[in-house]
Amino acid sequence: GDVLVCGPRKGKDVVRTLVEAIEGLRFVDAGGLDQARLVEPLTALLIGINRRYKVDRAGVRITGLPD
Repeated sequence: GDVLVCGPRKGKDVVRTLVEAIEGLRFVDAGGLDQARLVEPLTALLIGINRRYKVDRAGVRITGLPD
């Protein structure tokens, strides 16, 4: 799935390396730290979806981006 990352560029470089080392994950730059307030609620949404469907791997995929 996609990993949406918000924060300063320097920190994102470290996170990108970690994310790209895990098979099946894709780093997506979601903007500066100010964007985190929009991204963080997705965690609660995904937890609810996982519980409702009794799964543990539901996620978000950002479409239209180059691979």
